[in-house]
Amino acid sequence: MSAPHERPTLAPSLYAYAKGLRDSDPDAPPPRGGHPLPDTANPSGRRNLRYAEARAAVTAVLLPLLDAPDPARAAAEAERALGATGVVRGQVVFHAAAAIEPPEESAARARTRAFARYLVRTGTIVSGVAAGLGLLSRLAEPEDIPYLSVLGLLDGLLAPVDLTLAPLDREAAALLWLIHRTRGEELRGLVEALAAGDRAAVSDRLLRLPTEARDMGPEASRRVAEAVGLAGLLRTDPEHPGLLARAVHLLVRMTSSRDYHAEVLRYGEAVGLYETVAAHAHLLPRDVEHRARLLTLAVDLHSGPSYLLPWPPGRREELHRTLLDTATWPGPAPADPAGPRRADWIRRTARQLRAAPQDPPRFRIEVAVADPGDPDVVETRFLIDGRPLVPAAFGPGPGESPERLLDSGALRAGPEPREVRLAEAYCTEGCCGALYVTVRREGEYVVWSDWRWPGRLAELPDTPAYRFDAAAYDAEIARAENDHSWTWPARRTSRLITAGLRDRPDLLTRWGLRQGWISSDFAQPDTTVVTFTGPRLGDGGASAAEGEPRQFLWRLPDDGSPPEERAAAALRRLAEGDPRRYPELRG
Repeated sequence: MSAPHERPTLAPSLYAYAKGLRDSDPDAPPPRGGHPLPDTANPSGRRNLRYAEARAAVTAVLLPLLDAPDPARAAAEAERALGATGVVRGQVVFHAAAAIEPPEESAARARTRAFARYLVRTGTIVSGVAAGLGLLSRLAEPEDIPYLSVLGLLDGLLAPVDLTLAPLDREAAALLWLIHRTRGEELRGLVEALAAGDRAAVSDRLLRLPTEARDMGPEASRRVAEAVGLAGLLRTDPEHPGLLARAVHLLVRMTSSRDYHAEVLRYGEAVGLYETVAAHAHLLPRDVEHRARLLTLAVDLHSGPSYLLPWPPGRREELHRTLLDTATWPGPAPADPAGPRRADWIRRTARQLRAAPQDPPRFRIEVAVADPGDPDVVETRFLIDGRPLVPAAFGPGPGESPERLLDSGALRAGPEPREVRLAEAYCTEGCCGALYVTVRREGEYVVWSDWRWPGRLAELPDTPAYRFDAAAYDAEIARAENDHSWTWPARRTSRLITAGLRDRPDLLTRWGLRQGWISSDFAQPDTTVVTFTGPRLGDGGASAAEGEPRQFLWRLPDDGSPPEERAAAALRRLAEGDPRRYPELRG
């Protein structure tokens, strides 16, 4: 009997398989999560190759076949050879093929395109189809859209299809993504309306989408905007209050740092949507929720990823002013529990934006606090000549907290070079890395250089060494370290407790405890949380001799007293006895 990799032609092509499933019930809604791949899609014989080895093996198979005179025969040979490599991960194969530079000569380019199309349309295994998609990612034309749209219905091919299809038809690519990734009923209803081509139902379902952050992540928000053609819908009917509010909500979610990418930078119509939103923002209800969202957009235009969009000269500044003026809260806070906190955030953040220098200095540090109604991290932002550094040089996460960078003095330039972590991926450094820079003093200058992004396979974006006047740099660090205008009582309390423990570490170490993070609670920002780790208490009240160290959480709700008094009371209590005995402690 032939080996598995020698008989791929015995199975139908993956395209024919997917098309048959679709055509068997054309009126049925698209399957949740896509159709499963057939058993023949991944032949056995997998080898344990390292990533670089796998890419090299794929490249070695494809390169000799690119300019073959018979593309159909070359595609069959490529499938057999790819099956023999044992590389079954479609993403690896796709990226290896996509990295191959297409021929420049037109006839050779046409043969490579034909070879890629044969792989895509007749391939029977994932590695063969993924190789065709990778080659086609630079060569695809509108005639490829129907084939890509069908193949994208298969679970296991979404990512390579998406990367190939999106440059040709973002709406079709977004719909495929939503078919695979949506779980909630509201989003599912929108997907079914889009698949059926029912535009009236699409508009209705769009307005019913959830507004909670956990239900609409940044990428889901971008994909929804692309799938429904949001920018075009809003231009057609910009005074529709429900549609305008939905557009603001989706745009705000795209600016969040809690995803693998700054999604607003991946949304091709972001500039146009910003324009329409800003022009009609005054039509929105004058309540806390809408003002908070408009102010979030103003903050992002000032110092976030939206700054980096392709703005005409001066236009970003104009839209920033418009959104800031529309969002500024004029009167007393509403009575609902979340209202006062959000209204206070609006006033505080608007003051910060208005106090920012009109002419960007060479180096500026700002702390960005997210809308309390849509919780996100509190991050330190670095502006160089007005341009935000972290979203340009990193991407998958926000700047570090001000406690880590400013309260600790980590950014001060001393006589010895110091490596500082400026940002961490939202999923942690161990997953998608972090951004490091070395800070050193060179005579009259402070230099940021030797950028490092651990865990990233490719080089950093073009991030040069920056030189700052040392006196101006020191002054800016001192200003930022002493700027408390962004804080609120619970956060101020946490910073004062941290400072107290920095001076008196023995308050914890005498019990064998180690200080953990101390901050305001993410979900309840009016509560200060003090954490520490160490041995649990045994039955007799002494530290247990065995067992894993335990993390303890001490929660201090805001009681209305000044942060200075609350922090002093907390430190006094720590000095009086073992905190593991606190009845309200969680551990």
